[in-house]
Amino acid sequence: MSARPPIVLRDADREDAAALITLWRDCAETSRDEGLDVMVASALWREPGVAEAAAALELNLSHPDKRIIVALVEGEIVGAVMCDVSTTTPINLTRVLVVTELQVLPRFRRKSVASTLLSAAANYGEEFNCEVVAALTPAHAREPNRFLTKLGFSQVSVMRIAQASMVRSKLSSKATNSRDTGKLIAVRRTLRRRQLESRKLRPRP
Repeated sequence: MSARPPIVLRDADREDAAALITLWRDCAETSRDEGLDVMVASALWREPGVAEAAAALELNLSHPDKRIIVALVEGEIVGAVMCDVSTTTPINLTRVLVVTELQVLPRFRRKSVASTLLSAAANYGEEFNCEVVAALTPAHAREPNRFLTKLGFSQVSVMRIAQASMVRSKLSSKATNSRDTGKLIAVRRTLRRRQLESRKLRPRP
């Protein structure tokens, strides 16, 4: 039985854009094959061009608490993970390492790539004294969720996604019909009317 090729880890950079597009595309296609809802998948993944991906990488890596780690086998990027250090809530200092976008090429799964990436992520969190590790994965992605459950991760929240335009539209209609919004509109109209009246009464030079 041949030995597995060694996994090499390093930080991602904008030059990895094309390879990471391929990684995300292959993982998204596998997720759809595993039953991930098409509408959910389309909200989570839209294939970018290389220039957009490079710009997005540069933007994310400009944040001091963010890190993107890639895994290579024989020079090929076969996996990646994003790490973000935050706090458990906005009002306490308990540090949490938020792990997102754990991606592994389907043909390299069950070859210790994901566990190697998560181990590197955990070590990164330890540098910031993170007491909690949180991992975000698509709800219907069976393989990643099964893997995280085996490592002791429990579900504690639900992340929901919607198009921003739809959310704004629905909230706008609710706000327009609310009693407080009606009062606010009336106050603004009164202030505007008083301003107009004061201008009319102001003597001309």
